[in-house]
Amino acid sequence: MNDIKITIIDREGKSHTVNAPTDMNMNVMELIRSYELAPEGSIGICGGMAMCASCQCYVISDHELPEMDQDEDLMLSEAFFVKDNSRLSCQLFITDAMDGLEVELAPEA
Repeated sequence: MNDIKITIIDREGKSHTVNAPTDMNMNVMELIRSYELAPEGSIGICGGMAMCASCQCYVISDHELPEMDQDEDLMLSEAFFVKDNSRLSCQLFITDAMDGLEVELAPEA
């Protein structure tokens, strides 16, 4: 199993550097849920289908990430607190290239 490090800043501003497996096809939202870094029921309400924006995060580090698809782009166009670096964490699948990634959870709407 290959693990990388990802830093997640929770909604209270606390930073958590966690191990993230690259061999399980996990996304960042699932990682946040597995480490319980957001209250249950407040993130990933749609189950990771890019249909709710409850998992919106801000990408702080300068990582080259896959481009967002049309569903993610449309969902973010309707979300609150959107910034230029907003992404849906359910659409960020963990890869080796994300080692050192830093994201901050967007406020709850």
